[in-house]
Amino acid sequence: MSGMRASLVTVMGLVLLSGCGSVLGTKTPPDTYALTGTPEVEGRASPRRQILIAEPIALKALDSEQIVIKPTPSSIQYLADSQWSDRLPKIVQAKLIQAFENSGRVGGVGRPGEGLAIDYQISTSIRSFEVRVQGGKTAVVEISAKVINDRNGSVRDQQVFRSTSPVRGSSNEAYVEALDRAFDNVTADLVRWALQRF
Repeated sequence: MSGMRASLVTVMGLVLLSGCGSVLGTKTPPDTYALTGTPEVEGRASPRRQILIAEPIALKALDSEQIVIKPTPSSIQYLADSQWSDRLPKIVQAKLIQAFENSGRVGGVGRPGEGLAIDYQISTSIRSFEVRVQGGKTAVVEISAKVINDRNGSVRDQQVFRSTSPVRGSSNEAYVEALDRAFDNVTADLVRWALQRF
């Protein structure tokens, strides 16, 4: 009986130690960031037009919650201990919708599946959304956009929008703030341009 008791104590001790190890080895969750700005944009009013904002297309490196850093033109890393609040294309889509809504220039704007009688689609592709380190830390955001007539599928117009912003500091927040500024500029230019095409 004493041998069984000793074995039980040993097993319980191992369980407790393994439990402590899992607690001690718990990794701190990464800081989570959002794109904050939704610029106010003016443009031609089309109160009878309803537009759809499709989720942007992006390569796998950008189609995630990771924040991209490019030490060289051909290499990709991710900002340590940091992440976006959702997949980047979903965040960009949400912010474009907000910018069109805030403009007050269209009759309706939404995502696929929301039941709008669509006149035009805005189709976008995220080409760059990163901080480039070589030659000075600079946030680069580049998005191509097409305005598509939803009734016949023809492309009304297309344009590439690009903005850069210097990183002012060495913290993760400084990297994200630079990306936020560059994205604000791209969003304002894209929405202003699109409003002239409806």
